[in-house]
Amino acid sequence: MSFYIASSPHNHQRRTTATLMNIVLLAMIPGFIAQLYFFGWGVLFQLGVAIAVACACEALCLMARDRSAMMGLRDNTAIVTAALLAVSIPPLAPWWVIVIGTLFSIGVVKHLFGGVGQNIFNPAMAGYVLLLISFPVQMTAWLPPASLASNVPSFLDSLHLFLFQYTSEGYSVEQMRRIDTGTLLDAVVMATPLDHIKTQLSQGLTLGEATQHQQFTGIAGMGWQWVNAGYLLGGLVLLQQRVIQWHIPGAFLGALAVCAIIGSVFAPDYLPGLNIHLFSGATMLAAFFIATDPVSAATSNRGKLIYAALIGVLVYLIRSFGGYPDAVAFAVLLANLCVPVIDQYTRPTTYGYQREER
Repeated sequence: MSFYIASSPHNHQRRTTATLMNIVLLAMIPGFIAQLYFFGWGVLFQLGVAIAVACACEALCLMARDRSAMMGLRDNTAIVTAALLAVSIPPLAPWWVIVIGTLFSIGVVKHLFGGVGQNIFNPAMAGYVLLLISFPVQMTAWLPPASLASNVPSFLDSLHLFLFQYTSEGYSVEQMRRIDTGTLLDAVVMATPLDHIKTQLSQGLTLGEATQHQQFTGIAGMGWQWVNAGYLLGGLVLLQQRVIQWHIPGAFLGALAVCAIIGSVFAPDYLPGLNIHLFSGATMLAAFFIATDPVSAATSNRGKLIYAALIGVLVYLIRSFGGYPDAVAFAVLLANLCVPVIDQYTRPTTYGYQREER
């Protein structure tokens, strides 16, 4: 028998960054398939362009910093950033939208701060916020689920819309967003469940009246509930593989759930309930894939709980009282700003030493 000598800690995790990123990408597949099924081929185009642009930008930034481009690309962090941004934007947003967002995420948010392990903000969410503020029309043009759409674009029509914003027959993205109503009017423009609720409440309707829309079937809205279920399944895989710990997703979902329950108790006619908040928008994607970014999140277990709970509370407040229907990106970036303070006051005491009084 040979005795292996190593510096402490002796319990080693024999996984490279590339291996962990590959597991993350594989865990995203159930949610990605659900998006592809309900919202069409545009999801695939966004992903392909985002990955290509991210890899090219990563290589150029590494070469500009006198680093090995090939070695840097092997960790797959750029691909994960591209994938998170691609699934966050509308499937038929113009090609240049995802190009701008990816270039900003990789070139500015990641490499301007020093590259892998140095960025203070989540790159994908920073890119998303840039796009949402700069191009609000393109970033809110979500397609209706395929089962509700008046016109379901084919593969070639989706590609044409992605590249030129018109199908080969002359239909615009706005026309493709329409759904059948069964009335004299041919169709109405479709909105996401969270956006629809916020719009209807602002017009004086109650929550019960707002959720009478035909898209509110099942738990929280046709299509979106299954997308969230897919990312929940992928998140459980990450937990099982010990790629992430339970602290961030547990605290985020717990804080959001508590806020939703309190809101439902005190204002049931005007504040969406637990099911809407947990299974609409980007809730599960944020809980398991975005907020758990090891670079921009808090480091200690106690810090992770505070950090994730802060995101959950901010998501609820912005969704309920802010100007944006889904608040994940803003909540994550605001929590990223608080990480240095959270880490300062939740830093564990070194073994053998007493905590100094501040």
